[in-house]
Amino acid sequence: MRELDPDARPRAVRRPRGILVPLWLGYVFLYLPILVVVIMSFNDSENLFVWRGFSLRWYPELFADEKIMQGLVNTLIVATGATAIATVLGTLLAYGIHHFTRGGLIRAFAIAPAILPDLLLGIGLLTFFSLLSFSLGLQSVILAHAVFATAFVTAIVLARMANLDPSLEEASRDLGAGPVRTFVRITLPQLAPGIVAGALLAFTLSIDEFVIAFFTTAPTQPTLPIVIYSMVRFGVTPEVNALATLLLLVSIVTVIAAQRLTRLTGSDR
Repeated sequence: MRELDPDARPRAVRRPRGILVPLWLGYVFLYLPILVVVIMSFNDSENLFVWRGFSLRWYPELFADEKIMQGLVNTLIVATGATAIATVLGTLLAYGIHHFTRGGLIRAFAIAPAILPDLLLGIGLLTFFSLLSFSLGLQSVILAHAVFATAFVTAIVLARMANLDPSLEEASRDLGAGPVRTFVRITLPQLAPGIVAGALLAFTLSIDEFVIAFFTTAPTQPTLPIVIYSMVRFGVTPEVNALATLLLLVSIVTVIAAQRLTRLTGSDR
């Protein structure tokens, strides 16, 4: 009779002991090396394996390194240019796919660069630039990064568009607004959180990207990841730990901001 009683409280399901052990072991495996890098960036010793006290000495030395600073400037130029191109193309591509296509084939092709191996994409872009006799440099890296960043922007904006109310666009058309005016005055403001989230994600991915930049840049204009690679070939230095910590901080802040903006896609309805 207890099973038929609607007021009877369900018994709490006892969680087997140790079921979360693999989860926490996975977290330790993933994040412990990163934590060590962050801690050792504040080590006063030049020896990475000997702790001699807390110090911020490596951060001023990092900013005094001309090679690293030039790599940072190149990376910011590439990330800014690639983000601008990817944001515009990704937004327009998502709008076109959502309104003028059916089925998932075109959508899959639009998002494909995001899932292709970086090595394959880098070699393909290098071959393409060679066939066009396009000189390698920051301009080629910007275009290469815009290729895969556009796919991420498209995916995020498409997710945002799935939550839009189509009656607003229909009402705008009924009141005499043309397609362009409807897009600018009605659709674009609703897409703003998704567009900003896609731009932030594209910017973060461009800053951290190494493989594609390695194949498509000139030796005289390396981006920051390539500069870091050239430094760690001869051993990790305290400056590299400090640089990795700053990049980690920038990536975390940007990804959290993008995630918060992406959550807005489901909060309007």
